[in-house]
Amino acid sequence: MKEEVKEPKGWSPYLAGGLAGLLMILSVWATGKYIGASTTFVRTTGFIEKVFDAERVKRMEYFVKELPKVDWQLMFVVGIFFGSLIASTTSKTFRFQALPSMWMARFGPSKAKRALVAFVGGIIAMFGARLADG
Repeated sequence: MKEEVKEPKGWSPYLAGGLAGLLMILSVWATGKYIGASTTFVRTTGFIEKVFDAERVKRMEYFVKELPKVDWQLMFVVGIFFGSLIASTTSKTFRFQALPSMWMARFGPSKAKRALVAFVGGIIAMFGARLADG
């Protein structure tokens, strides 16, 4: 007879959504801007590129108007990491896992195939976010 393993329950999506909504309101009130992360990834790329060729970064049109800098958005992205770590440990759902288990059912047992699909999906999502200036 197979023993049924009860998976730990994560946070309520209603609570998490409500807290995210409050964070959005606080962000607009405090900074006049909506929360976002895609600009931070572009700025971080600028930081890294400055190590190798700072003059080139200074001449790039995007970085003339959006200097690579540490600002509230970078702190927000860092907060996403630590917030998700806290949420997963308090709900006892923390585990090291490259991709969700449900991806195995959709894309098969090949870890390389699942990683490739996740990577391409990330590129498409980031492209769309940047296209929308988000």
